Amino acid sequence: MVITNNTITEKNYKRLSIQISLNGLSFCCRDLLNNTISNYKEIDFKKYPKTYSIENCLWKTFLDEKDLTKTYDEVVVLHDNTLNTFVPLPLFDEEYKGSYLQYNTKVFETDYFTFDPIKNYDMVNVYVPYVNINNYLIDQIGTFEYMHSSSILVSKLLENSKNDETVKMFIHFKHNHFEIVVIQNQKLLLFNSFEYNTPDDFIYYLLFTAEQLHLNPESLKLFLLGDIQEESELFKKAYRYIRNVSLYETELEESHPFTSYDKQKNFILFHS
Repeated sequence: MVITNNTITEKNYKRLSIQISLNGLSFCCRDLLNNTISNYKEIDFKKYPKTYSIENCLWKTFLDEKDLTKTYDEVVVLHDNTLNTFVPLPLFDEEYKGSYLQYNTKVFETDYFTFDPIKNYDMVNVYVPYVNINNYLIDQIGTFEYMHSSSILVSKLLENSKNDETVKMFIHFKHNHFEIVVIQNQKLLLFNSFEYNTPDDFIYYLLFTAEQLHLNPESLKLFLLGDIQEESELFKKAYRYIRNVSLYETELEESHPFTSYDKQKNFILFHS
């Protein structure tokens, strides 16, 4: 969805992507002519006083980060939360958007619901955006497009599964929650989000999901991405129970001075 204040600027072939949650944000600046990411940074809101509201945190971030206040041809804002669900297009009725979320998250009548069409895959991602964040950002940056972060995640994984009949499970880690995505040849078999505090929480949800889908841990191909490394306890726990587990090899179309961990951690942001 696009929010606009009708500001017209000269083209400079730059795009700003901002991925934001209640805990912080990360952003990257892309040169559209060379298709390269010129700058990337992550901001943890915990560094600000506990008395700061989300608007205060954004105000301080925009004050400190000059790249956020430059002029861009395109700005995309990715809402990073667990208030979403994917719905097959034949079952989707725009008039009843909120009803699709009531089974997997707590919603209220006063919540604002919207959706991202998942192009080429006959489904939509219904979610609750951060309205207060959108309202703040329109005053700061003017026109921008916003979507849910999982729309990027699922779309890219589906795209990369073309002509592959193998059932694959992907787990994307972000702070204290993770998403499980199960895909087979550009078909989404499952998407779900889980909050966790310990590696034992994580492995419980992983094995429970595999059991529900009748996936054998001996033959299942599991790929981990997001905020995860081979040295982490989460990876070691998964490797203990799943025979075929590895970090997902992420590739960007162009050459970047980023490490493999940077690319995995910012898979969504860098592909936005």
